[in-house]
Amino acid sequence: MSVLDTGMRWIWRNGTFVRWEDANVHVMSHVVHYGSSVFEGMRSYETPRGPAIFRLRDHLKRLVDSARIYRMCVPYPRDELAEGCRELLRRNGLREGYLRPLVMRGVGALGLNPTSSAIETFLICWPWGRYLGADALERGVDACVSSWFRPAPNTFPALAKAGGNYLNSQLMKLEAVADGYDEGIAVGPAGLVSEGSGQNVFLVRNGVVHTPALDGTLLGGITRDTVLQMCRDLGIEALEGPVPREMLYTADEVFFTGTAAEITPVRSVDRIPVGDGHPGPVTKRLQKVYLDLVHGHGDDPWGWLDPVLWPSAAEAV
Repeated sequence: MSVLDTGMRWIWRNGTFVRWEDANVHVMSHVVHYGSSVFEGMRSYETPRGPAIFRLRDHLKRLVDSARIYRMCVPYPRDELAEGCRELLRRNGLREGYLRPLVMRGVGALGLNPTSSAIETFLICWPWGRYLGADALERGVDACVSSWFRPAPNTFPALAKAGGNYLNSQLMKLEAVADGYDEGIAVGPAGLVSEGSGQNVFLVRNGVVHTPALDGTLLGGITRDTVLQMCRDLGIEALEGPVPREMLYTADEVFFTGTAAEITPVRSVDRIPVGDGHPGPVTKRLQKVYLDLVHGHGDDPWGWLDPVLWPSAAEAV
């Protein structure tokens, strides 16, 4: 899908709604030259009680935290941003889709000191299906270990979801696709598994779930946190710690997690089949529980579904 043909009409910009085609950025904006932005990715799902955004407040908290790391003051309270997200979906008639809050440095500074650049805030939404392919959740994807490493701690702050961090991710993705894979998996500077280009990585061996610890080379994903909580709730042992690269080749199961990727099985790594080359039982169990949760089938004990409060037909008139 091109950014020009999403079918969306409205974008929230600095507290007001503007037409999609009018949400422009000046070429001299700091973000264009230096990548000075932070952002989030969230999904709205259709549920039996109407559309709901999954973990809206947690995503907005991370947005503010990312901005704080880069000394950017988000000029809107989280409650206003949350309501802006709901209203954005309603105005665009998008019940199920993807939301992208974005905070960036605009026009002002001409050099690396960004403090004179205005802070601009956008809320964007569009329909977005399976990130890694239409049948990725059912069949799994093929991954490779990327030749591009994740940056070392104390270089680029990995816990900030910053636009500039994703230049590294683009190199991983481009390389993976050029070499015939769906996705890449990076190691950190110590040679240990870090994360995918835009996803966290989990492995299963002998029924135990493993995922790399937050060691300064990877993002603390909200879907990652969701899966760890689901494991606790389901009585599945889950460990956060160092993951050697070779565990990718000997694992019974491997899967990616992320807002866009949801829970996507990995069927091979570097052309070595994972297990029997099909999604494994632990992955399928977690995937089902996750998809049931986000679609509102069953209980939501953590209060993670934020209702959009779609107007009735009578109210819409």
